[in-house]
Amino acid sequence: MAVDKYPSRQGDHKEIMDRKDPVVHGSAGYDGPLQQKELDFYDENGYLMLQKLFTDEEVEMMKRELSETMKRNEERDAPDVIKEPNSNEVRSVFEIHKDSGFFEMLAKNERIVKAAQQILGSQVYMMQSRINFKPGFKGKEFYWHSDFETWHMEDGMPDMRALSCSIILTDNYEFNGPLMLIPGSQKWYVSCPGTTPEDNFKQSLKKQETGVPDNESMEWLTEQAGGQIDRATGPAGSVLFFDCNTMHGSAGNISPYPRSNVFFVFNSVENKLVDPFSGQEPRPEFLANRQDTSAIQPSSDRLSHRTSTSAK
Repeated sequence: MAVDKYPSRQGDHKEIMDRKDPVVHGSAGYDGPLQQKELDFYDENGYLMLQKLFTDEEVEMMKRELSETMKRNEERDAPDVIKEPNSNEVRSVFEIHKDSGFFEMLAKNERIVKAAQQILGSQVYMMQSRINFKPGFKGKEFYWHSDFETWHMEDGMPDMRALSCSIILTDNYEFNGPLMLIPGSQKWYVSCPGTTPEDNFKQSLKKQETGVPDNESMEWLTEQAGGQIDRATGPAGSVLFFDCNTMHGSAGNISPYPRSNVFFVFNSVENKLVDPFSGQEPRPEFLANRQDTSAIQPSSDRLSHRTSTSAK
């Protein structure tokens, strides 16, 4: 079994430890769109927002595809379709990069793939993809967490060499439950108390209760950030990249304005998944891709509206 550099979920034990991996593995010299100042910002803060990376026309295409995907899955009862805890309203649909249509094309778009390659310093593959929808008035909160803690413990991601790419499809305001991030939190790993229940993903995708940091650790991380908590606000078409270990969460959405996004997880081809460090069986393929880890070939093709051929 691979060496566990980042142990967690060891009963009552909790600990904050230094990160053992770089945040930025590439450089401005690596083929990609990011300037050195943008890479430096990402390295220091653990995230980077690129305003209006996609045009209004492209955003409208994404919205139409998202709406069609949601409608196809409204009555579908399947593990990869996540509903709101207290209703039948679709919250997330996973594995959209396998739809043989629009989202598969979007997942290869060079604007996002080359940025991911540049930050991770290697070719990348798609570890996870989904669309998220947080409806107005009743969109639920998601508690503070580091994605890496879950991916490490439940999926077997060995090192911190992955990132999330969130394409914003609706204007993100301060008041409609935008993603919140603690700048600089990626520099430390929070070993969380507790243990991993069997088939934890069935509960955690609706409300995460395992692998969440204790209050004292959250207070410490926020103090290191000078008391700052940032919000990923911006117009539709913007893209947020954030490190796999950046502490983040979101409040509920009680405003009239829904919030939706397309979400891709790019992992380095040099950081493929091993056996989960929890000692349990791996989570399902739709959450952590193991079958096709070939490098994505970035596409410069213009986005166009195509009806998906998938049954999803």
